[in-house]
Amino acid sequence: MIDFLAAAIRIATPLIFAALGGILSERAGVFAVGLEGMMLMGAFSAVIGAWASSSAAVGLLLAVLGGGAIGLIVAIVTVRYRADNMVTGLTANILALGLTTYLLHILAGTAAIQVDPLGPWPIPGLSRIPVAGPLLFSHPPLTYLAVLGCAGLSVLLFRTQTGLLLRATGENPEAVFVAGADPQRLRMIAVISCGAIAGLGGAVLSLQQVGTFTDGMTGGRGYLALASLIVGRWHPWGAAAACLVFGAAEALEFRLQGFGIPVSSYVVQMMPYLIAIAVLAGLGRSTKLPAFIGKPL
Repeated sequence: MIDFLAAAIRIATPLIFAALGGILSERAGVFAVGLEGMMLMGAFSAVIGAWASSSAAVGLLLAVLGGGAIGLIVAIVTVRYRADNMVTGLTANILALGLTTYLLHILAGTAAIQVDPLGPWPIPGLSRIPVAGPLLFSHPPLTYLAVLGCAGLSVLLFRTQTGLLLRATGENPEAVFVAGADPQRLRMIAVISCGAIAGLGGAVLSLQQVGTFTDGMTGGRGYLALASLIVGRWHPWGAAAACLVFGAAEALEFRLQGFGIPVSSYVVQMMPYLIAIAVLAGLGRSTKLPAFIGKPL
């Protein structure tokens, strides 16, 4: 059970990063449909950076820049030129899929790149606590960073003036303008930041979990992160809890396959997405979106 729960936390980590980025974007009034492309570009950039420099730190920096670049494209098209959020996000996902595949073959000349994955960082003393130690304090570094990100974003959104202005941009941008701030600028910053944080989520997937990049390796996780932030009502901790549920579903998938249960692997792989659809259908219209989301300024 401890191994299962620890695996659920590890699997949920990239989803948490993407969901945190999506919260920033949607709180500011821009649908975060492009999370999949931002994660994919982050995963690609992280592995390319680590492979070329033999440094995980360089890989993480490039992941932030790569995801932020997709965020910048989305921000310019949706905020500056007022294009439809949904169409732009889906286009960004397709762009990232094609671009990463092309660049992978150009830069590496292969269909996959292998790097040494980030190993666990047991916290001295705490990692030896029975049950809690292996479950909570023996993870790779980016998992701890995801928890800190939830705490930091909660403080930013609900305890600072910047967070108040950001939330107001998605609810009542006229009030933001009256307060002396530029809602368009806030939206741009939020969407670019969304891309940077989601890029870290992609780095977790490629650089921490598997140590490689392959074509389309995010496999729809950006959409799971999008579902998580909706289920979590655009709150960092709520979104993180939803990500853990999806992580547990995927961890269960691996356990069922290991037990040799006579169920098709394709059916088992659909479990996280079926859960997401069921939960979103159950929420229905009870979910209250930011009032000005998707509307041009």
